[in-house]
Amino acid sequence: MASQESLLVRQYLMTAKASQTAGTDIEIARQGLESFSSLTPVAPDIIVEKTKIEDIPAEWVIAPNAVEDRVFLYLHGGAYIMGSCNTHRYLASKLSQSTAARVLVPEYRLAPENPFPAAIEDAVKVYRWLISSGIAPDNIIIGGDSAGGGLTLATLLSLKGEDEALPALAVLLSPWTDLEGTGESMETRADVDPWLSPDATRAIPTLYTRDLDLSHPLVSPIYADLSGLPSMLVHVGNDEILLSDSARLVDRAREAGVEVTFKVWDDMWHVFQTFAIPEGQQAVDEIGEFVQKHFNY
Repeated sequence: MASQESLLVRQYLMTAKASQTAGTDIEIARQGLESFSSLTPVAPDIIVEKTKIEDIPAEWVIAPNAVEDRVFLYLHGGAYIMGSCNTHRYLASKLSQSTAARVLVPEYRLAPENPFPAAIEDAVKVYRWLISSGIAPDNIIIGGDSAGGGLTLATLLSLKGEDEALPALAVLLSPWTDLEGTGESMETRADVDPWLSPDATRAIPTLYTRDLDLSHPLVSPIYADLSGLPSMLVHVGNDEILLSDSARLVDRAREAGVEVTFKVWDDMWHVFQTFAIPEGQQAVDEIGEFVQKHFNY
């Protein structure tokens, strides 16, 4: 049964969803996400360090128990058009604590000002910087939510294509893996999803892709050759229109020989882990267990 806290958040999201339109101004959407995220501040014992990786702004988020040489490269969501260190600092702090890793959140370039492949180029650049800084690939976790989940896969595919050593693990939260919006949950979950709407979700991708085919494997990774990717954890809400994006990704990853831990969370919505609700904390704890089992600490 859903917690009382989650029911209150769901009600809030449904009210906001009712006012959504496909043509919402991008700057208004960006400001709205920034304002909403400020409602969940990080704990006082979390260290936050601003940095810059070449020309890319970024932020280290470090819990007291974080291991120095273990890094979680986290790629924030936001439909490739919004999101920042600010919007994902709370989640990053929780992930640092649960995984005992230093979390690095880069502010990759956003569309429409910087369309495909700018975000991928930035994510790859940050990963290579970590390696050049002395962090071993075996000590790196890569992950992200929504568009950040899709970007995580695109980054891994790009690195694989260059025969580069891949991170140890991937963590995907409600990953956006089909920008064509062909999953059946786009229709079957439309009424129960308290946050996302099919029309708005299908209207956004071309801001990022422009004239590129939406089935391009670096845009919609469900069409990619996923063989050789690291073990991954995939979480998705049962009540979200992107449920099929995760389910089909998991099926194709397993068919390609990738080890996948997959969980569908009852009564939950898109990237519920970003909210200060009991279910969000439980999911973060399970991410920590997944990582700690791999590193055996």
